[in-house]
Amino acid sequence: MSTKDFLDASIHEVVKTLIEAILLVILVVYVFLQSVRSTIIPAVSIIVSLIGTFAFLYLAGFSLNLLTLFALVLVIGTVVDDAIVVVEAVQAKFDEGERSPYKATTGAMDGIAAAIVTTSLVFMAVFIPSSFMGGTSGTFYMQFGLTMAVAVGISAINALTLSPALCALIMTPHIDTTTGQKLSFSTRFHHAFEASFNRLILRYKNGVKWFFRRKWVVGTALVASMALLAVLMKTTKTGLVPDEDMGCIFMNVTTPPGSSLSQTIKAMSEVENSIKDIPQIMSYSNVSGYSMMGGQAPSGGMLIIRLKPWEERPEKKDEINAVIAEIYKRTANIKLAKLFVFAQPTIMGYGMGSGFELYVQDRAGGDINTLQKYTTDFIAALNQRPEIQMAYTSFDTKFPQYTVEVDAARCQRAGITTTDVLSVLSGFIGANYSSNLNRFSKLYRVMVQADKVYRLDKDALNNMFVRTSSGEMAPIGQFVTLTKVYGTETLTRFNLYNSIQVNGLPADGYSTGEAIAAIEEVAKQTLPVGYGYEFGGITREEAGSGSNTIIIFAICIIFVFLILCALYESIFVPLAVMLSVPFGLMGSFLFAKMWGLENNIYMQTGLIMLIGLLAKTAILLTEYASARRRQGMTIAQAAVSAAGVRLRPILMTALTMIIGLLPLVFASGAGANGNISLGVGTVGGMIVGTLALLFVVPTLFIVFQTLQEKLMPARKRDED
Repeated sequence: MSTKDFLDASIHEVVKTLIEAILLVILVVYVFLQSVRSTIIPAVSIIVSLIGTFAFLYLAGFSLNLLTLFALVLVIGTVVDDAIVVVEAVQAKFDEGERSPYKATTGAMDGIAAAIVTTSLVFMAVFIPSSFMGGTSGTFYMQFGLTMAVAVGISAINALTLSPALCALIMTPHIDTTTGQKLSFSTRFHHAFEASFNRLILRYKNGVKWFFRRKWVVGTALVASMALLAVLMKTTKTGLVPDEDMGCIFMNVTTPPGSSLSQTIKAMSEVENSIKDIPQIMSYSNVSGYSMMGGQAPSGGMLIIRLKPWEERPEKKDEINAVIAEIYKRTANIKLAKLFVFAQPTIMGYGMGSGFELYVQDRAGGDINTLQKYTTDFIAALNQRPEIQMAYTSFDTKFPQYTVEVDAARCQRAGITTTDVLSVLSGFIGANYSSNLNRFSKLYRVMVQADKVYRLDKDALNNMFVRTSSGEMAPIGQFVTLTKVYGTETLTRFNLYNSIQVNGLPADGYSTGEAIAAIEEVAKQTLPVGYGYEFGGITREEAGSGSNTIIIFAICIIFVFLILCALYESIFVPLAVMLSVPFGLMGSFLFAKMWGLENNIYMQTGLIMLIGLLAKTAILLTEYASARRRQGMTIAQAAVSAAGVRLRPILMTALTMIIGLLPLVFASGAGANGNISLGVGTVGGMIVGTLALLFVVPTLFIVFQTLQEKLMPARKRDED
């Protein structure tokens, strides 16, 4: 299965999810607004934002890939928020008795324009810093972050221009039941819904007042959520990207050192016969004389196995890990070779396969046999850990070889150099590049090598000649001595040190992050002074990405806080918004724990968006409360009033995001693991964060607004 096949299938799944999200979001909007006319406006905002975002992708040179498509799926739930706020505010004016759509729209925009601008700036401030992150993680964050930021910016412009215009043109108040006119379905539904929702608002206000009187409950909940967040962050499995079912399996086959090619072919045939009737396998190819880990060697071989398309493998037993387990089961009785089976990596170019990759290094310049001994002990200890399914190396020092010793004195007497002797020997046995041959517009490399019948044993050296200074041809056997030894087939250096490559897989139920932690512990216990290790491939990227993520999160939170300080002209009131975020983050990690997911890049992008979305939602509440406080209400009255008025847009915002992302939570097929990681984390954070926000933020507003007025009272402006 090629990478393109996987990408095509994954993009198809994400596009399907995108369509499902649009339909679900429109349905949620209709339920809350009870009007087809009102529903059209958020739907139009989705289309406008998507078109604008596609234009940005084209201008920025971004491809339509999994990252940008994921961003577009999340955009559906975010860009509709601004339009929802506009439509809901206009509808609120209608409910207050205003009959003119124009006046209702202008009156509504006077109250929400500042909030829309601020919330959009806050949301963009979350994503823009993440776009400047370097490394492999930075590539993910950049495309995702810029796509989200641009989409939100376009959504804000739309909410300030097109959405109000459409509200004034097509929105109409619902028919009053007292007029005696025949009521339409939407009108009857509206009145029934409003009656139920008004009762909900009264109960909600009573709940908010209950928390007002028991502020210690809010404080306890806040401390508990932060403590639980810290515990969950520490105990949740970690990873860089989730291992996806790419539809392709690699098998490395190693026969005993010194095995001939015919022996390797026999072993490969036995392996092939063992796996050929596995029902999930569509096709396979094998190569003898070349292994993925040892390179070209007669004792190495490999199989490339292509599985059936994802839609033909819907069950749990059809997943790639189950197929790998079945391969190991069927090949367990093969004694002619050692097998290492692994899946194709999710990100190509960072190692040969999934799992982990590291190099054990000899930093003291010792003997290679000693390095192998310590590496063998290290691998044995790794295989005892529950986090490690298998650790493996193809390195061996028992390959039969000849040491070539050139007699320099004889060479000098004959008027030749040791280089001349070795060059001839290399030409006869190892093949030398001579020149190029151009034939029929194709370029061929010309290699010089003796026929195999002339290089079968040591006596063949007497039939290989080198030209001396006198012009005579002398057999090479006069100048070299061959000594039979055992040694390595190849030598590897990693960062200038002699090293041995070790590959492995985490055990079922464990992440690569937990495997990395186990490797670090085992290395401290087994590797003596003078010996160390370094990670390679995707494992190296994962091990070094943790600190960067924390920095990005911190920058995002600081940016949001500074913007809120400018909005409220206060350093206390923004804390009411910021302290709602830990609840959402805790919910995200809690759901990830319940689903058995790992904290990877997909989940982290969802967390970044969650910070912006929860802050944006909390601003709707605190901004309204601040405005009512300035109009003369008491702090408690302002908080209660804001809670009641903003309940509908907050619930609409949360539900559109949650329901819009449900297709990701229950994703299957190609790219399902990434979809689930993104969906579960975001949905869990929105559910817990919104519930906490509705009750915690009003109470926190009272606390911090009181502190603000006591410690930093507003300065009186000089009047002319």
